[in-house]
Order: sequence, then C-alpha cells, then structure tokens
Amino acid sequence: MAETDVSPFAPPGVDFTGVSPALIKVRVIVSCIWLGGLAVIGAVLAVATKAAWVWAFPAVFVALLVWALWLVPRQVRAIGYAERDDDLLLRKGILLRSMVVVPYGRMQYVDVSAGPVARALGIASVQLHTAAAATDASIPGLPAAEAARLRDQLASRGESRRSGL
Repeated sequence: MAETDVSPFAPPGVDFTGVSPALIKVRVIVSCIWLGGLAVIGAVLAVATKAAWVWAFPAVFVALLVWALWLVPRQVRAIGYAERDDDLLLRKGILLRSMVVVPYGRMQYVDVSAGPVARALGIASVQLHTAAAATDASIPGLPAAEAARLRDQLASRGESRRSGL
C-alpha cells in the first residue's frame, strides 16, 4: 500500500517523521549478541557431545540471525511519528501494522531512555505514559537531541491540555 493511500495507517495530510537509521545498528548489534551467542553455545555443545542432531540448535539460531538481519532494517523504516495540534500519532509494523493516537491531554508523563549501545550511537527512546496502562506509546531510535526536544514539547502540551489552556 502506498503512503498516499487513504488508510487507517496513513491519514491524509499527515507527514510522519522516521527514526534514526542508527536504530538499525543497535538492533542488529543486540541480535548478533543474543542469537550469535546462542549459536556459539549450541556449536560448543554439539562439538562436546559429538551428536550430529545437536547441530540443529546452532543452525536454528544462525537462521534466526540471518532473518533478523534481513527484517530489522525494514522494521525500523516502518517506525514513525507525527505531531498534530491535539495528539501524537505513532505507527510501526510491516505485516502487523499499528497506529496509536495519543491525545496530549491523556499524557501523564514522558520518559527518555537509552541503553549502552543506543547511547554510544547517540540515540534514545521516548516513552509516553497515559491513563491507560495498556497503551504502547513509545518512539525508539530518536537522535538524543530530538528525544529531549520531543520530551519537553510533549510534556508541555500534555500539561496545557490537562489544565484546559
């Protein structure tokens, strides 16, 4: 579906801002650490046990790693957000797409966080907390300066909407 189509995931007149390509590096590094590490452990066990069937475990982890290396760039390019007058739109997903609309007046607080790999690459995540506990309103992979700006802007808009200004 093209971006110009009218759909629940592409409202007319809304331009989504993508996240930093550095998020691809972060997710690839994390995938390599976990899946690569499990593949190495599986290979060590296969060599130690000398059983041919044990090689299936590292093979599965290597296959998952290859799949992750193919999938991660596409997932990251599908993440976006748009600031509108009264709400924030968040979209993500390729096959299982989702779009969350967060009214500024429903925001309780906004967090910015970054793990060690993300910090090294200069990116952070913004997490929005609303009155609804089940709301998954987060924007991963923003440049650190943009994350700080967005945190301040969203907190300000949320406060003004809650107080009725």
